[in-house]
Amino acid sequence: MGKEIQVVEGDTGWRKAIPEGRDRLQSRMLVWIVGALLVWMSEWTLERYYVGLWHNPAPVLAAFGISAAFAVLVLILRAATVAGAVFGGMICLLLVNGTVTRQFTILRSALAPLALLFVLTFLATRAGRKRKVEAGLSEERKGRSAAQVIANLAIAALSVTILGIAVEQKGFGPFMGSMFKIPMKLMCLAALVEATADTVSSEIGQAFGGRPMMLLGLQRVERGTDGAVTLLGSAAGVLAGGMVTVAGIWGLQLKVDEAAIAFGAGICGLFFDSLLGATVERRGWVGNDLVNFTSTIFAAGLARTIYHWINF
Repeated sequence: MGKEIQVVEGDTGWRKAIPEGRDRLQSRMLVWIVGALLVWMSEWTLERYYVGLWHNPAPVLAAFGISAAFAVLVLILRAATVAGAVFGGMICLLLVNGTVTRQFTILRSALAPLALLFVLTFLATRAGRKRKVEAGLSEERKGRSAAQVIANLAIAALSVTILGIAVEQKGFGPFMGSMFKIPMKLMCLAALVEATADTVSSEIGQAFGGRPMMLLGLQRVERGTDGAVTLLGSAAGVLAGGMVTVAGIWGLQLKVDEAAIAFGAGICGLFFDSLLGATVERRGWVGNDLVNFTSTIFAAGLARTIYHWINF
């Protein structure tokens, strides 16, 4: 998630390298394209739920209820805008539907790492807020936009839908069985690990990490510089990613060695995000939302690649 909005409260000056119009266009395209996929997958999921509602309504109502409650909680805590909360609810629904099994309760799903991600990033965003405000690095109080929510969480959700199956099968043919469930779960968890580690590392680093440095060249730069990292922030991000991984082991019923793949891919995605920030984002070519979205794709794709390489 990283550095989202760099403004001093009350200051409307644009402080990013990318032109404001280009940044907004990229964010809107992300919502239009990826958001449309989330709406499509959510509609498809609810249609399936409606068909099976009269046979066993309990899990259907539980999944929908938890997703709706998640969206409401996000709004109450002002962690996201209304649109951001709506997409957050859709993402929660897809994550639960794509990972819950009949053998376990609805809590034993991607809901566990998603809930921990929310708690950790919520706390990290508010940690040292006074220092961030004074440095002009504080996020807007209205919360994350739809584009920011989609950029960080959409890939995790889409990985465990029929789109994830299509990636595994290289097409939309008949589902070939449980052999594809593990890599889909690893893609999902890796994206969640990356999103958590990125946000926590950025927020903690900006508040408490001191003067950061660039990964390329290792020169010291000012706080808030795209692609800059701090030792404390990176350590906090890795720790937070590890915590989400542990939640994923329990929630997604993964083996430790399987979850280790997702953790490693997610942390690689964290530093890939910094690399993009130090290059294409710092040059003003792409905005932060697109960088975050690309980094979750990188983490998910790397997890899938490593899994298939090991099990070749």
